Amino acid sequence: MRTQKIVAAVAGAVLALTMTACGQGGGTAGGGNGPLIAIVSKGFQHQFWQAVKKGAEDEAAAKGARTTFVGPATEKDVEQQVNMLTNELAKSPQALGFAALDSRAAAPLLQQAKAQNVPVVAFDSGVDSDIPVTTVATDNKAAAAEAARHLAEQIGGQGKVALVVHDQTSLSGKDRRDGFLDWMAKNAPGITVLAPQYGGGDQLESANITKSIIAANPDLKGIYASNEGSAIGVIKGVQESGRQGLTIVGFDSGKAQIDAINSGLMAGAVTQDPVDMGRQLVDASLKAINGEQLPKRIDTAYYWYDKSNINDPKIQAALYQ
Repeated sequence: MRTQKIVAAVAGAVLALTMTACGQGGGTAGGGNGPLIAIVSKGFQHQFWQAVKKGAEDEAAAKGARTTFVGPATEKDVEQQVNMLTNELAKSPQALGFAALDSRAAAPLLQQAKAQNVPVVAFDSGVDSDIPVTTVATDNKAAAAEAARHLAEQIGGQGKVALVVHDQTSLSGKDRRDGFLDWMAKNAPGITVLAPQYGGGDQLESANITKSIIAANPDLKGIYASNEGSAIGVIKGVQESGRQGLTIVGFDSGKAQIDAINSGLMAGAVTQDPVDMGRQLVDASLKAINGEQLPKRIDTAYYWYDKSNINDPKIQAALYQ
């Protein structure tokens, strides 16, 4: 019902394109009168998005393009993201970069972009639509499977594990959930996986979920968290519960996760390369503006990191803090 209401609201907004964005970000980066690439992310507060923003702005400056970069205050505020998307389209950009929180809610505006001949480049989680000319993203299923493999190894292939996922509406949320579940089902018969819990990528909510899971499952061996906010929340939840001996694996990096790995609170995590994602997003957008053919998908890198390899230069280049 919530999605239906948002879609209805968007349908009206498409006619006018006059709604005011109320989130974070904005401003125009890049130089001169180059093409404008409007970028609407899934969030703004996490260090991941700041790293994507930096990569996009650096590439735009190098190529003589201009960018805007906005995102809602939290990664569960679909309506705010829709408002931002409306506002960015009203600026008549030459291309649009979009990481959807909810593809269905954004569908009318993506149609509007198509009608305005604005090429759409999906990034991070992708968009469940045939309108984007390409998707710049990590292979989230494969990366989540890597996290599952390491968690299984850490607990000796036996026991009960939980997962705290950032959402079940974005493609990244679904892929990071399903990649983990699929690997466990196929490769870890001795591990029982609890039903996924969803914390919206919010640290406080994820911490509360974690404490509830621990209280209900005294035999829990491990927890997987599917993004930066979820991971920080899980770490806090475990600390606040007082539970010892739980193995935590995560997704993304950021200072709090890096500190947790260095201190031994977290076993390890999968990091993306958000700066490279931002660069490739802008590069693909410029190619689309010039009418060049693009592959259906542009994969960006991911790496497992833990205490043993966190100082490797290749890993350090992909960490953001």
